[in-house]
Amino acid sequence: MLELTRITAGYDPRDPVVREASLSIAAGESVGLLGPSGCGKSTLARVAALLHRPYAGTVVLDGEPVRGWRHAAPRARRTAVGVVFQQPRLAADPRLTLREIIAQPLRATGRRAQVPDRVAELAPAVGLTAELLGRRPHEVSDGQLQRACLARALVLRPRWLICDEMTAMLDASTHPPRGAVVESYRRESGAGLLAVGHDRVLLERWCDRTVGWRECFGPGAPQEAVGPTG
Repeated sequence: MLELTRITAGYDPRDPVVREASLSIAAGESVGLLGPSGCGKSTLARVAALLHRPYAGTVVLDGEPVRGWRHAAPRARRTAVGVVFQQPRLAADPRLTLREIIAQPLRATGRRAQVPDRVAELAPAVGLTAELLGRRPHEVSDGQLQRACLARALVLRPRWLICDEMTAMLDASTHPPRGAVVESYRRESGAGLLAVGHDRVLLERWCDRTVGWRECFGPGAPQEAVGPTG
C-alpha cells in the first residue's frame, strides 16, 4: 500500500501548493488523479515518489512510514518507485544518449551487467529503434525522449509507478501503445500505478479508479485552480 495522509507541501511554507491532501493506492491498483493545471497534482506526485519532503502529513510505503526523502531515503525505498515526469527535457541529462538515459538507474545502483539486456528489452517495447538509442536529447523529438524516460522508469522493475502527464509529449496516435507498455508491466509485476493528468477519458481508460482533485485535496483544494484543464 502507498498511503498519503493529510499532506501539506509546496515550495514556500507560507503558501503551500497542497494542503491536507490524502490518497491511497493498493498494491497492483491503478489510480488516476484528475485535475486542472496548477492545482498541485504534480507536487503531490513528487511527494508520493519520495522526491519532495512535505511540510506536514505522513507517507506510508509498503507498511512503513517514510522518514527520508530523495537521497536520504534508503536505496530500497528509492528504487521501489519509478517516475515518469511531465517534462522530459527537464528530467534528462542532455549530455547522455537515450541508451545511457535508460541505463542510468542500473549504473547508479551497481547493476551495470544488466544494462545490455534491459535496454534491449525495453527499447522496442516503448518504440525506440537502435538508431534512436544512439542519439542525444537535442537530436530527438519530445515524444521520443519521453519514451526513453518511460523505459528509464521501468528499468529497475519498481513496485510503484508514478506517471505525471506522461502522454503530454506524445502524439495522440502513440497513447495506446505507451499505455499498453504500462499496463503490461503492471500485469506482469503487480505494481501499483498513480497516473496524474487532466484528461478524464484517458485516465479512466488506464485506471481502476479516478480521484478528482477536490476529492483528494478536500477543503485544502486551491480555489484559484478552477479554469479549463490543460
